[in-house]
Amino acid sequence: MLAQAVAKLGLGVSAQALSALGCSVRRLSTAETDLKTVLSEMIPAEQERLKKLKKAHGAKSLGEVTVDMAIGGMRGIPGMLWETSLLDPEEGIRFRGHSIPELQAKLPTAVEGGEPIPEGLLWLLLTGKVPTKEQAAAVTEELRERSHVPPHVLKVLNALPEDAHPMSQLSVGVMALQSGSHFAAAYNRGTHKTKYWETVYEDSMDLVAKLPRLAAMIYRRTYKGGEQIQPSHSLDWAGNLAHMMGYEDPGCLEMMRMYQTIHSDHEGGNVSAHTTHLVGSALSDPYLSYAAGMNGLAGPLHGLANQEVLRWLKDLTAKLGPHPDKEAVRKYVQDTLASGKVVPGYGHAVLRKTDPRYTCQREFAQKYMPDYPLFKLVSDLYEVVPEVLGKTGKIKNPWPNVDAHSGVLLQYYGITEENFYTVLFGVSRALGVLSQGIWSRALGLPIERPKSLTMDVLEKKFAAPPPSS
Repeated sequence: MLAQAVAKLGLGVSAQALSALGCSVRRLSTAETDLKTVLSEMIPAEQERLKKLKKAHGAKSLGEVTVDMAIGGMRGIPGMLWETSLLDPEEGIRFRGHSIPELQAKLPTAVEGGEPIPEGLLWLLLTGKVPTKEQAAAVTEELRERSHVPPHVLKVLNALPEDAHPMSQLSVGVMALQSGSHFAAAYNRGTHKTKYWETVYEDSMDLVAKLPRLAAMIYRRTYKGGEQIQPSHSLDWAGNLAHMMGYEDPGCLEMMRMYQTIHSDHEGGNVSAHTTHLVGSALSDPYLSYAAGMNGLAGPLHGLANQEVLRWLKDLTAKLGPHPDKEAVRKYVQDTLASGKVVPGYGHAVLRKTDPRYTCQREFAQKYMPDYPLFKLVSDLYEVVPEVLGKTGKIKNPWPNVDAHSGVLLQYYGITEENFYTVLFGVSRALGVLSQGIWSRALGLPIERPKSLTMDVLEKKFAAPPPSS
């Protein structure tokens, strides 16, 4: 029965091989709990919706593009379709219309009253509907079946220098998995474009399933002497990530579930999401496009920002001690600004209030680590930094973003290796960008190709007309 299910999924792995690898046998999903079946039933209506939208409104303007936007990183230009999430400047991120607090109340959990499991969010991102407990459990089982990482991937990782940055290892590891791409093979066979989404789905689910194992391999190889920990057959996707890294505290597993949920998507314009979308629009398979997105996430202005926050906090405590008072903290913030540096973890390109992802992490810390000195320091900064930044008159958003808090939670549970934090971010981000990638192919979105201009063109376009004679 498992062999039939595997053949149906196109994995090319026998039931015996799965059993030898310790993979559990999943019951065959019903039509209501099989994610691909549910998705395939939705796609025709969404294709028709897009066709009608284009016919009725295709020639209408979405807004003015200014020169400042063009030379300022295309900031704020409405220029792409992204279905899985939307970032509101005041309300923060909404996943398929649902805020983070709403998802905490609605999505299935691993423990009663606990944090949502990312499998439920994956169902929501793909279908737009909040899953039942049974549907989320079916996704957990499907990901578990697909989670085996071939031996050659670890060999590839071990060929890298021991001090290679974990994000470089993640990118290399994903590329090593690319040889198993169903989409690349189907495209080479000449599959019809209306079927592209099906093999993109297979690749995306395979990649999402394997990422916790790959990330744990990188972590254990880099920081724990290379001794690998096998997955647990009783744990969910995010819980298994913590387990394979070597952490068993129930609070740490809950933290990982929350972390992987809230970092999953942040609409389409951020570097990692946009890069994944751009590369995928060229019909590069999900492995290629996701690896490209991770190379963008590795930049210090994007995913590495959480490391910058923690380093700044450590510098602060090294100079002021582990328990500085608020006035000392205030002066340190002022001195940071006076030296021409920024306060990492504060401000956001779009948000104009406290990031709901920060608030979510703060509430978790208040529940699990209220007396942790580093959390108390972050709380003091929450009271001090917005006031100091606001007084400069130069900051549109003086409030904390997600990076201001995430490192503190990881530190509390003993995950102290700062260079690894962006890998955890990247594993989560796969949920959003790969879900959108499936829909991009299902909707037949074209290759992305914005128009670029030279300074000469801009200068001539807006030059003052010659005086009339």
